[in-house]
Parts: sequence; structure tokens; C-alpha cells
Amino acid sequence: MIVRTLASILDTPSHVKGASFESRRILLAADGLGYSLHDTICKAGSEQLLEYKNHVETNYVIEGKGQVTNVATGQVWPLGPGTVYVLDHHEAHLLRAETDLRIICVFTPALTGQEKHDASGSYPAPG
Repeated sequence: MIVRTLASILDTPSHVKGASFESRRILLAADGLGYSLHDTICKAGSEQLLEYKNHVETNYVIEGKGQVTNVATGQVWPLGPGTVYVLDHHEAHLLRAETDLRIICVFTPALTGQEKHDASGSYPAPG
């Protein structure tokens, strides 16, 4: 059994901060589950162009307001508490945060926690 608290992640190497986000990486590849679980804050006013070419990402918004745009189609969806969006076809997307957005993210395959976004907004392939 794995039991962790968000407080135990804060200000550790599993708490990654960027100009437009904070990712609190609660479960990672080392846990051996095949997926990773992140509690992420996208900062108000930020825009992030992302495309996870090597991972499927599921996102569940629990706080805040924003929108996600499918770059290929231009389709825009509003985001707010209770909204889930899944990048099941590795879609390039633009994430806009009108207020701080708090999102629970699940990555498959699991992230190690050391990944950095490349120029396309993607993480490298595992292994």
C-alpha cells in the first residue's frame, strides 16, 4: 500500500515549479504502477502550448477557470471544476488559465518526475 499526502511532496524534488505552473508529482514511475499522478496548478493568465507525443494524459479540473484548445482543429472547451479532458491521441493543445487552475493529471506511461518539456511541449519517451 502506498500512502502519501500532498504536504509530504511540497518543497521536495517532486515539487516542480515553472513560470506558468507548479506540478506536485505524487506518484511516479518508481512506484511501479504504470501511471503517474500529479496535482498541478496552472497559474492565472498563463498559456501553455503542449503536446505529449509519448504519453496519454488525463486531466481532471478541481479548481479554477480556463480553456483548452485542440491546436489541429481549433476547437475550444471551457474548463472548470468537474471537467475532465483526455489527450488520448497525443493532441497538441493550448491550455489557458483565466484563474489559477488546479488539475489532477494522470500520465500513462508513468513519468519519472525528472522530465522537462522539449521545444514541442512534449516529454521524452520512457526508457
